[in-house]
Amino acid sequence: MKQRYTRVKLACYSTNITMSVVGNLSPLLFLTFRLLYGISYSLLGLLVLINFSTQLLIDLIFSFFSHKFNIPLTVRLTPALAVVGLCIYALFPYFWPQYAYLGLVLGTVIFSSSSGLAEVLISPTIAAIPAENPEHEMSKLHSIYAWGVVFMIAVSTVYLLLIGNKHWHWLALGFAAVPLMASILFAGTEVPQVEAAEKGGVGIVEMIKKPALWLCVFAIFLGGAAECTMAQWCSGYLEQALGIPKVWGDLFGVALFAVMMGLGRSLYAKIGKNIGKILFFGAVGATLCYLTAAISPVPVLGLFACALTGFCTSMLWPGSLIVSADRFPKGGVFIYAIMAAGGDLGASVGPQLVGVITDAVAANPTAASLAARLTLNPDQLGMKAGMLVGMLFPLVAILVYLTIWKGRRPAEISAQES
Repeated sequence: MKQRYTRVKLACYSTNITMSVVGNLSPLLFLTFRLLYGISYSLLGLLVLINFSTQLLIDLIFSFFSHKFNIPLTVRLTPALAVVGLCIYALFPYFWPQYAYLGLVLGTVIFSSSSGLAEVLISPTIAAIPAENPEHEMSKLHSIYAWGVVFMIAVSTVYLLLIGNKHWHWLALGFAAVPLMASILFAGTEVPQVEAAEKGGVGIVEMIKKPALWLCVFAIFLGGAAECTMAQWCSGYLEQALGIPKVWGDLFGVALFAVMMGLGRSLYAKIGKNIGKILFFGAVGATLCYLTAAISPVPVLGLFACALTGFCTSMLWPGSLIVSADRFPKGGVFIYAIMAAGGDLGASVGPQLVGVITDAVAANPTAASLAARLTLNPDQLGMKAGMLVGMLFPLVAILVYLTIWKGRRPAEISAQES
């Protein structure tokens, strides 16, 4: 049975690596885009909002209409869509630099659609493959995402250091090889059938009436915001706010963030248990890391606080999925879709809010005088203010995860809701 699904599992892992590429490429290039095309921080943050809002739209469509789709075929087409998006993202600004932002938006919408499909369909596809410990398999899948982030950051950092940011187009185009490989792996494989919620015995209407569902959605919203806000802004924050050279900031900040995230998820995949407790202490740790990164006068301490946030937030997204799957075992694709929608909403709101706060504070005359007294420039003060606002997401999550941890055991709730 394991050999029967080996190729489809590799295809799923490759698709998750694709998600790590398209989800983190733009933030690594934020300052490159600002330098080459004069794009504002708000518009740069808007790219992240477009990314996750598109995924959110896909999530909502699948939440209520998954039974209308040929799911195995859609799974196979998902990475091919990412190939198209990355090609447009890379080549449009190359040929029409005066419309660079339009090309970035078009490419982002297309490859974000692929990511939306992937996060809705890849997790239940892995869950549908027989396994001794489904929780650990789910954590392993999400750890692949984190290690994919490490891979793309390492490649990007070396490329930009050796080739230069003016040639970023070929970097983005080269990453299209990852979803292309996933498409090849999916070709001719047997994708396990994933049931839609309507066929699972628990109707969507009944599920959306349950407070436990919305607690799970709120939990992944906060987890997605806490994780993605730091992931999306870490590179620019370390370079602009802390004055750390980009190559070192990306390697010891952004890449180490991803390493810590991968380590946390891999550890849970091996020995993890009591997900409620892990969620709670993860939120506490993330809050402290955000605070340290924002106010520390020592750049190296701020760098490692950014990196350690990866470990603290590593299980907030997949952990919320584990809780929801335990509480609604017959929810089918609907549960994964509605949870993905919650996570994507958090991942949209958090980074965009930081961009808006950064621009607003940097442009404020009063803030400019305060920045001068603190021996900072306006952009640095704006980014520090944005980081403090980002801290609110894991801070609120502490209470939500405490409720999950101290609540009834998932098995007891599952028995009542079956």
